[in-house]
Amino acid sequence: MKIGIFDSGLGGLIVTRAIRKAMPLYDYVYLGDTKRVPYGNRSYETVFEFTRQAVDYLFKKENCEIIILACNTASARALRRIQQEYLLKNFPKRKVLGVLIPTAEECAKYKKVGVIGTAGTVASNTFVDEIKKLNKKVAVFQEPTPMLVPLVEEGEKVLAKPFLLKYLKSFLNKKFDAVALGCTHYPIFKSEIRKILGKKIKVLSQDEIIPKELKEYFARHPEIEKKLSKNKSAKILVTDMTKNVMKLTQKWFGKNSKPELIKL
Repeated sequence: MKIGIFDSGLGGLIVTRAIRKAMPLYDYVYLGDTKRVPYGNRSYETVFEFTRQAVDYLFKKENCEIIILACNTASARALRRIQQEYLLKNFPKRKVLGVLIPTAEECAKYKKVGVIGTAGTVASNTFVDEIKKLNKKVAVFQEPTPMLVPLVEEGEKVLAKPFLLKYLKSFLNKKFDAVALGCTHYPIFKSEIRKILGKKIKVLSQDEIIPKELKEYFARHPEIEKKLSKNKSAKILVTDMTKNVMKLTQKWFGKNSKPELIKL
């Protein structure tokens, strides 16, 4: 059985690449909903329905044992309902995990933290709630960064710079200990963000957090790990073969990557 990884678009490939590098033996299936990206401006019900369709596909068609929602909007707006409703009724023995809580756990180690994310993730207030559950003393400030996901999906680093400066400006004078990149698309801008914020502010990036957390999860749950097949394979699925899909998958996931078009 495989490890499924789902994102609203292609940005989650960065986290997938990092997971695969940390744990290369397993078989992976990545599903990017390139037809309907971004999810950040969608309603709760729509995000849930899109996520449910993707999870359903990965379980039924791709024989996944566990699925990682490499989408913070889906993690914030759909994960709990997926776990409490969908899984209980359909796949009670399989698992769906998100990327938001492991990131919140890292944030909880600091006194003053900034979080950037999609409009949907920020509006849900899930990051603040989860961080405060772990450490009530942490001061948390959020900034919606709605233009970053579309720019990543277009492969535009140069055009992103003025937006990054605009979004991060409010963080510069508040003496933060750390800033969390609350979207799996954002590690693409990690070096640019570090330059803007300076060396004193720790940048918490999900491509560094999630592989470590998943490794530890498997160590705690050997009954799940034992079910996973180990053929070192990786498959990339997309819902729309946009002009950038081939270019970006090969750039972020290797020159031999050949994304397949599917319908949810």
